[in-house]
Amino acid sequence: MQNKQMTMGDTIGLGFMTFAFFLGAGNLIFPPFAGHMAGDNTLPAMIGFLLTAVGMPLVGLIAIAKSNGKVTAFLPSAAATALTVSIYLIIGPIIAAPRTGLVAFEIGALPFLSADATNGQLYYTLGFFLITMVLSAFPGNLLDSVGKVLTPLLIFLLVGLAVSVFILPGAEPGVPQGDYASSPLTKGILEGYNTMDTLASLIFGMLIIDILRKKGVTEAATQTKYLVRAALIAAGGLAFVYLSLFYLGTTAGDLAIGAETGGQLLTQYVTHYFGNTGVILLASVVTLACLTTAVGLVSACSEYFNELLPQISYRIWVLLMCAGCMAMANLGLKELINFSIPVLVTVYPVAIALVLVTFLTQKFARPEFSHRLVLSVALVFGIFDGLKVAGLDTSFLNFLPLYAEGMAWLLPTLLTMFICLFIKKPVKAETVA
Repeated sequence: MQNKQMTMGDTIGLGFMTFAFFLGAGNLIFPPFAGHMAGDNTLPAMIGFLLTAVGMPLVGLIAIAKSNGKVTAFLPSAAATALTVSIYLIIGPIIAAPRTGLVAFEIGALPFLSADATNGQLYYTLGFFLITMVLSAFPGNLLDSVGKVLTPLLIFLLVGLAVSVFILPGAEPGVPQGDYASSPLTKGILEGYNTMDTLASLIFGMLIIDILRKKGVTEAATQTKYLVRAALIAAGGLAFVYLSLFYLGTTAGDLAIGAETGGQLLTQYVTHYFGNTGVILLASVVTLACLTTAVGLVSACSEYFNELLPQISYRIWVLLMCAGCMAMANLGLKELINFSIPVLVTVYPVAIALVLVTFLTQKFARPEFSHRLVLSVALVFGIFDGLKVAGLDTSFLNFLPLYAEGMAWLLPTLLTMFICLFIKKPVKAETVA
């Protein structure tokens, strides 16, 4: 089959599509709240956030291209399946998909409800995930059409919001709060986990390679070239959005009073400067963005689990996924985020280690052994970090470097990678005649 070349316009289009993949509406709520909490320490916190929310997803996409979509090839099949299942559950019914319903409620419905409205969240999320279930179970061109209109509209809204942040008068940065006062860089890195984009890059990278194949780009080297270009465009867009939202939170001042999440802070900012019209526009676009994101996540998860367990039909998986999303969503946004942090702190080191060892595969004399050892170390120490964040008494581990900062996995994992570079192939014993 002839290997096609893409035009500049096609490449830019692929980059914007990749940007849209990553920019779920949930991603809008973390940077402003982190900026508000960081205050005077915004710069190091922002750098840390961008490392895991932009840098690692970019590197993840490049790793997928480099490995031709087979980043788990050196793992035992059971371990590879367990890791993939974990990622799908996290970006599906456990955290990411329920979060879309809650963000849609906080930004799209809560500003218009009276203070004495009861069970609003329950009824809203029930309706939200019923619509998600119908659209996921009977996919068609409707969702694609909405997406083609919605993505440019969302980008236009974000650009307008970003410009307003730098033009409109803002307050001076406040006093750093919590961990942002003592270790803003590390806290920013951990906050970037919440976007889940490094995990998503392992899924989206394979999806983009499949899209390139369908466009006739068949050679691995050419696929890598276009995927890297698309990744750079997406990373630039994400960085622009995150920087402006971080600055919004840092300079929000009194507008942040009473806000417990980034969604509430964002709504209060828009209400103050743009009135009801701005709130309605923000609510409409974010609600639709959340809905399309939810449908995409539920569909992707249902397709994967249908392939894994084909005896259960795709539509039954859709029903199960939406029921799970509904249950998790009614924890509440703040509670869901608190629940997700220990999970992400445990899984993220494994995902980052997987991305890094992919670049070193050709340097390892024993790549299979090296991959397995590095990921095992990352998992063990990631569990330690996760237990600490979950609030369990793990003071006996305080001797570990960076444990207090929540990154005990980093140095042992990097040291293991370094050691693996010097492990040589075993010498085969000569057969005696």
